[in-house]
Amino acid sequence: MLRTIKYVYWEEDGAYLGYLQDYPDYWTQGATLDDLLDHLRDLYKDVTSGQIPGVRKVGDLVIS
Repeated sequence: MLRTIKYVYWEEDGAYLGYLQDYPDYWTQGATLDDLLDHLRDLYKDVTSGQIPGVRKVGDLVIS
C-alpha cells in the first residue's frame, strides 16, 4: 500500500537534513536529497513499528 506523508527538509553545509512532519523529534540526514528520502523511509518504519518506546507524534485538535 502506498502512503504519502509530509516531511520537512533543508540543505546545510552540503548535507540534507530532515524529519517527518508527524514526528518532529526524530531527525535524519543524507548526502543527497535521494539519500535523505531513503533515510526518512527507514525512519518512518522505525517510529511506526512500535519497537521504540515513547515516540512523540504531532496531532490535530479541532476547537469549536
